[in-house]
Amino acid sequence: MASPQHPGGPGWTGPRNQCITRTRQEVLPPGPDLPCPGPEEAQDGPTSNSNMTTRELQEHWQKEKSRWKHVRLLFEIASARIEERKVSKFVMYQVVVIQTGSFDSDKAVVERRYSDFERLQRALLKRFGPELEDVTFPRKRLTGNLSAETICERRLELREYLRLLYAVRAVRRSREFADFLTRPELCEAFGCLRAGQYARALDLLGRVVPLQEKLTAHCPSAPVPALCAMLVCLRDLERPAEAFAVGERALRRLGARESHRYYAPLLDAMVRLAYALGKDLASLQGRLDESQLRRPTHRGATLKELTVREYLS
Repeated sequence: MASPQHPGGPGWTGPRNQCITRTRQEVLPPGPDLPCPGPEEAQDGPTSNSNMTTRELQEHWQKEKSRWKHVRLLFEIASARIEERKVSKFVMYQVVVIQTGSFDSDKAVVERRYSDFERLQRALLKRFGPELEDVTFPRKRLTGNLSAETICERRLELREYLRLLYAVRAVRRSREFADFLTRPELCEAFGCLRAGQYARALDLLGRVVPLQEKLTAHCPSAPVPALCAMLVCLRDLERPAEAFAVGERALRRLGARESHRYYAPLLDAMVRLAYALGKDLASLQGRLDESQLRRPTHRGATLKELTVREYLS
């Protein structure tokens, strides 16, 4: 790695810097990784004083419509298996998530127990209550849970349950829904990262991040911590070109959000990667310098220091 003092290198002595979801019941405090407002709440269109022609306005709104095109997902309970532990047996249901409208090369597959669905239902009822009046949750059975007939019936019921949930706009944009489908895998991945098991962490992240991106299409910055974790793993596995490509994905999602806690550490890491790869780093260095001038702070955490703090609980 290049020395911070190397002329033209990424080193410097200056300081480094380190969505509101509305429901009928509550308004969550803003945060960089919370679900963000969608196109209905966006306020970046032309104003009534715009000098745009009718044709230009039509083209503008066509682009906006394309930009905010709703990502539709289909849910299938593809299979089920009985898992045996020392003192219990239970059914694991395989949930397959597919994006509609085009060929989906990143089909997501996760496994969840009935009790996981139960926890999701309780969390959603607590937050959304009346909005779930048309959503039927599969009833709990005291006996026969492991019979082939019950498992087959429950697969169909759970598929319909997910379909009904996804039809409720507030639910499909909620943190609870996204966490149900991604948090266990993300927790395991970040745990592997903390343990230095970079290959295992990268494998898990490579499977869960595409799903997280689909579930949080309304909030581009939500997958940034996971993308940055992928960058750290690839960098420490000495795969700098792949790390740089993942970092570019994360930067596109952050845009100009200089207040985001990952903004400056990510730029810092990207400058160093660009230097190591012999890439032009002037633009990245300029963005970092501007950010530090506008938001001067004492030295913040590095990208790796940030990522290892994620999903600790």
